[in-house]
Amino acid sequence: MKPIVSSTHETETVEMRAVYAKTMTELFAENPKIICLDADLMYASGMRDVWTKHPENVIECGVAEANMVGVGAGLAKEGWVPFMHTFAAFSTRRALDQFYMSCAYSGLNVKLLGSDPGIASALNGGTHSGIEDIAHVRPIPTLTIIDPTDSTMFEWVLRTAAETEGLFYIRMFRTQATKIYEEGSVFELGKAVTLRDGKDVTIISAGIEVAEALQAADLLEKDGVSARVLDMFTIKPIDEDAIVSAAKETGAIVTAENHSIIGGLGGAVAEVLAEKYPAPLERIGIRDVFGEVGPLPYLKKQFELTAEDIVKKAKVVMARKAN
Repeated sequence: MKPIVSSTHETETVEMRAVYAKTMTELFAENPKIICLDADLMYASGMRDVWTKHPENVIECGVAEANMVGVGAGLAKEGWVPFMHTFAAFSTRRALDQFYMSCAYSGLNVKLLGSDPGIASALNGGTHSGIEDIAHVRPIPTLTIIDPTDSTMFEWVLRTAAETEGLFYIRMFRTQATKIYEEGSVFELGKAVTLRDGKDVTIISAGIEVAEALQAADLLEKDGVSARVLDMFTIKPIDEDAIVSAAKETGAIVTAENHSIIGGLGGAVAEVLAEKYPAPLERIGIRDVFGEVGPLPYLKKQFELTAEDIVKKAKVVMARKAN
């Protein structure tokens, strides 16, 4: 079954971390070799009760992220399927060398989750803002990088990662996302989802920015602009065919991501355009600054990640196309 797009786009009632706890519990029953490791964030990840009920499948590693990744590598070597979680800022900065050498270079079947990516760290502040996590890990050979959109996709991603041999980095928005997909939707790794077709401009988005991109398309429609919206949830391997088709058919691209504009989705799209089919590109993202403390709606405005900001960039890139 292909993805079924929700007509409501309302805030979900279930938190993404609750989906993590529920899905991992189900996976334990299906495959007892699946094991979860956490770096002193059992409450934050929603896994506290799961840890209590399934101590044989959950390990608390403490505030020792690099050690956690090393332990996960050892378990993978012995045939376990480890899912390792900490905040995105720590999973890809503090434990990067262990993830690279012990897991990737060693060719192990390991899944690393980074929660609160980008501005999702919110009140945890700038020290916890994983605004460059994708940029840190994107060059790692064999790695699949996923930025899930909502709870339906997140559950599918977890199950797919568990069933797929290889290295994964999965971003994890912990609280309620905007509902984009109906239950039962099925996706394909490395293939973008066309949420809305259009002929004037294409908005390529991922994660929490997908909802902003859809809202921006609605605003643009009121101005007579037909905007295509792609959910590029697989950052690596990226869907080059979808990007090239968008460039050929709409002639103008805007990327929207909850990440630095350097080294993330916007950079990956720019690489494809430069090599395959050059077209005007504008990027929405965090513009080479550090994160800060604040509620999510404030941070979206502060870092210009809102639907209105996407609309402005769409009009800029269409003017460039016209010239």
